[in-house]
Amino acid sequence: MDTSHTDSAVNVEGVSEHTPPYDGRKTEHPLHILIIGCGMGGLAAAHCLGKAGHKITLFEAASAIGEVGAGIQVTPNVSRLLRRWGAGDALEAVGVRPEAIVLRRYATGERVGYTRWSDMEDKYGAPYYHVHRADLHKMLFDLAAPYMTLRLKATVVSVDPDAPSITLASGEVVHGDLIVGADGVKSLTQRVVLGHTNTAEPTGDAAYRAIIPSSLLASDPELKELVDTPEMTGWMGPERHVMGYNIRGKQEYNLVLLHPDDDSVESWSAEGSADKMRADFADYEPRVQKILSFVTSTLKWRLMDRKPLQTWIHPSYRVVLLGDACHPMLPYRAQGAAMAIEDAAVLGNLLSRLTSPTQLKPLLQAYEDLRLPRTAETQRQSRLNQKIFHLPDGPEQEQRDADMRRAAEAELKRAAHEQREHREAGNANQWADEDKNVAQFGYDADEAAERWWKEGGEKLTNAV
Repeated sequence: MDTSHTDSAVNVEGVSEHTPPYDGRKTEHPLHILIIGCGMGGLAAAHCLGKAGHKITLFEAASAIGEVGAGIQVTPNVSRLLRRWGAGDALEAVGVRPEAIVLRRYATGERVGYTRWSDMEDKYGAPYYHVHRADLHKMLFDLAAPYMTLRLKATVVSVDPDAPSITLASGEVVHGDLIVGADGVKSLTQRVVLGHTNTAEPTGDAAYRAIIPSSLLASDPELKELVDTPEMTGWMGPERHVMGYNIRGKQEYNLVLLHPDDDSVESWSAEGSADKMRADFADYEPRVQKILSFVTSTLKWRLMDRKPLQTWIHPSYRVVLLGDACHPMLPYRAQGAAMAIEDAAVLGNLLSRLTSPTQLKPLLQAYEDLRLPRTAETQRQSRLNQKIFHLPDGPEQEQRDADMRRAAEAELKRAAHEQREHREAGNANQWADEDKNVAQFGYDADEAAERWWKEGGEKLTNAV
């Protein structure tokens, strides 16, 4: 079944899953846009801006395209965009739709939290998937490839915001009309936009990542249900937690383990010690010990926090930031790549409306106005989840667990009777807080841009 085009639920703005991006609209004033960085955000931007009719050159320092071996969550606010862009079948082929998130006590395995996710598509108009990062990256690369010229081994060493131009390590200078900095948490472009680097603050946490064959779990009677029933399972403990879920058609099981930092480095590719990881979680329940016994290698990185920026745009309005370069996310809300892909969708939608050079400034300002508040709020929610998951044993933890148990009991009753009444707001389990979920997962990046245009953006843009 072609999942790219079957969802025809039209929202209030008239945007539907099967509507082509921008309804076929292309810019009347094509720009040469230089994108720095070939990560999720850079590729999504290349697709969206290229689809909008602009000429795209993408610069990547690496000699080959690839992603780290780790899982990633594709929430409905992103899967709706991927479907709209024509990648629905590819997503369905490599993704696993989780039926629920289950939160457990670390030492006993007792279930304290439960939120059904099998109704995500009914509630938010698009499904929730667990995928491998490399599979999502390839999906975005395939979408971007027809619209971009890719320059590999092209390290950008400086950006001239007034020309505008970039200079490569080779000495080559490349001129364009607009520069999009999608160059990650250590962004060179950010320093150009701000005049300084946004200070990174240690969270006190580091993360292990590991992937193991699901067959190892399926062959163990105590672990088999973790594969048979594709749920995201979390074990919460003092100062640390574990998350596990299936990817690649339930062929692999992805693990993320958050723990107190011990002088790690902020890098996606730094190797950790599997033995040290097991020692760090030695007080977790027997099932976790079994799972960790299967791990032969692990990645480890330090989690750093950064406050929201005041602006994403250089005063010249010729350099703009996107993704981790302007709003790096902690992993506790699973929205890092999601926010970058949303950025790209909004920027592409807005710049598809460009008809003259003078309109670039108001359209870029609209991009910042639409995106900065949403990403700042998502950053805040991610920080909150860190606190909720890592409470020390004691009164606060007991209250958290009691709140989660109450919500879980209500959720299980709803599931038993196939009911969809409103979940409570203010839940200690943010994944079960319906108000937050509607805001996060019900968001449509194209709808946001369309609404801005209809509610005064068109008049503002055409007045310049």
